[in-house]
Amino acid sequence: MESSFKLHGGAAAGSSAVLLLFAALTWLPGTLPLTGSKWPMVAIAVLLFPICIAAVVRMLLSGADRHSIWLAFRCLPGRGQAVLGALAVSGVVLLFFSTAGSGNRQAPEVKDGRYFVFEVTPEARGTIEVSYSQYEAVLENEQRFMLAIPSALFAGAAYVVFAAGELRRADVRCRSS
Repeated sequence: MESSFKLHGGAAAGSSAVLLLFAALTWLPGTLPLTGSKWPMVAIAVLLFPICIAAVVRMLLSGADRHSIWLAFRCLPGRGQAVLGALAVSGVVLLFFSTAGSGNRQAPEVKDGRYFVFEVTPEARGTIEVSYSQYEAVLENEQRFMLAIPSALFAGAAYVVFAAGELRRADVRCRSS
């Protein structure tokens, strides 16, 4: 496999692992640093879109169907398959737990030292005041959700890039023989 595929797939897999780690840290007591800052999500988006778009372009350029992509993934070393599978499964499980545990509250905010969340139940829809512990729980759950989505997307991009790299390697080998 060419080094550009390894670098691209490694960046996607590494980004997925870092985001999974940050999402797991939301279960520790307290909130993550930089909670009120918007730049971490901007940085994630700036990395996510080029990596994912380039992964899709690489896959389209390979001209392979889904079955060929799966077979190419199966040609990867066992550790690579295991890491990519663990990243993907962890991201999806984390996403599932963050949506299942969110209850009916979202969009936490602080106004004048008081804590508010948006209640989405049909009978009590609207912004309500909550205690700090409830606010913190909603905030952590929202962070977990917002980190799990790009983590799963990065894992998918890594899968696509490594499979495309294997397809490219097989193509080069067939043409040279």
